[in-house]
Amino acid sequence: MAGWELLGRLLDKVQSHSTVIGKVWLTVLFVFRILVLTTGADKVWGDEQAEFVCNTQQPGCENVCYDLAFPISHVRFWFLQIIAIATPKLLYLGHVLHVLHMEKKVKERMKKQAELDDQAGLYLGKAYKLPKYTKSSGKISIRGRLLRSYVLHLLAKIILEVAFLVGQYFLFGFTLETRYICTRFPCPHEVDCFLSRPTEKSVIIWFMLVATVISLALCLLELLYLCVRAVKECMARRQDYTVTPVTPPFSERKVFKSRNEMMQNCVNLELERQIVGVNGAKGGVSKVAKTGPSESDVGEVHI
Repeated sequence: MAGWELLGRLLDKVQSHSTVIGKVWLTVLFVFRILVLTTGADKVWGDEQAEFVCNTQQPGCENVCYDLAFPISHVRFWFLQIIAIATPKLLYLGHVLHVLHMEKKVKERMKKQAELDDQAGLYLGKAYKLPKYTKSSGKISIRGRLLRSYVLHLLAKIILEVAFLVGQYFLFGFTLETRYICTRFPCPHEVDCFLSRPTEKSVIIWFMLVATVISLALCLLELLYLCVRAVKECMARRQDYTVTPVTPPFSERKVFKSRNEMMQNCVNLELERQIVGVNGAKGGVSKVAKTGPSESDVGEVHI
């Protein structure tokens, strides 16, 4: 139980750095798999080998038949499955902690730069990148390297879930039989072996199977959610790049009917820039009004 508590504390840290669907996946893992496995399944399979009875007294025949029926215990198989699918999540947690540690160092360097004068701070600020993964609230933003790491850990979980489902099917199927027939050596003849409480154990098997399918579906749904969100963000950035205040839409652009109107407009703009430059340099509009053309004259210039 101490090992499960340690795993629970580690996965609880990952919960704050996951998406909403990832938090639901962790809930399914804790409640419907670990809790049921430690409280119910372990007690149900506690007598699986002691109550496995065969109709022979041949030494070693019963052990050989049990090994044929159950190459690995269901409980140990599920323990191995949970540890395996939790490993990618823990690796992702290690990556998150590494990124947070690096950005903490960047913030400390920026704080030291702020204590220097403006020119030194501006010179040193170009050497460091601003923190882009940590938010002001303390949570992280799943983007960039963290997004790639998150997608990789999702793919690893999906592959492991499918592999354990296929392995369970080929090892002992998804249901239990009341009688197992064994002809292995050292059994002298065809031996019938009987399992205790096969119906109750089959119910636990199907419950764990449904929990595995739900976990796999959540992983696929979370992967689809991240792909859709990434596509939307990419399209939003592309729209920001194409539509800017510097380049107005085509419908709002002024169309000149002739070449003379275009030349007239260029001259007007040049005169306006000269007037603005004189005003900024000498600090008044009155001096420009004495020496330069009036505002009404600007519009009357012809070529």
